[in-house]
Amino acid sequence: MHSLPPESFHRFLIFEQQMSTIIHKHAHTMNTKIFILAGIAITLLGVVIFTISNREDSAQKSDNQTSTTTDSSNKNPLGNVNIVDGKQIITITAKGGYSPKTTVAKANIPTVIRMETRSTFDCSSALTIPAVGYRGNLPPSGETDIDIPAQTPGTKINGICSMGMYRFTVNFE
Repeated sequence: MHSLPPESFHRFLIFEQQMSTIIHKHAHTMNTKIFILAGIAITLLGVVIFTISNREDSAQKSDNQTSTTTDSSNKNPLGNVNIVDGKQIITITAKGGYSPKTTVAKANIPTVIRMETRSTFDCSSALTIPAVGYRGNLPPSGETDIDIPAQTPGTKINGICSMGMYRFTVNFE
């Protein structure tokens, strides 16, 4: 075993102390740089997700048209409002949002909002309709009927998901 001469050992200790000081001095700078890079990466990820989400919304534009009832056939152009046995049935699909987003329905008729789900595992399955006191979790697949009493003309009923991301509106005329 070799032993270092005292002056070499002393130089080694000074070198170690200097390196330790440099490392500690720059560690804070490195941590700051890592946090800045992480912030930039998270921001870019958010922009990408937002862009993809907007493209999906544009692709579903035809599903988001306003629907209205027609007096002659009791059906609307999109087919989501029907009058059966004196009750108005409004069908809204819940999956990645609500479709259609806006429905125009007849006022002064007892109404059922029929929520349809097909492999729905997102927040649109947790539905709240504040105007009628409804709050519930829709099944992953199936239909859920929500009774709405006859509404006066000009009434708007809004449905919203649990996260506030998705909404639909029924306008009674």
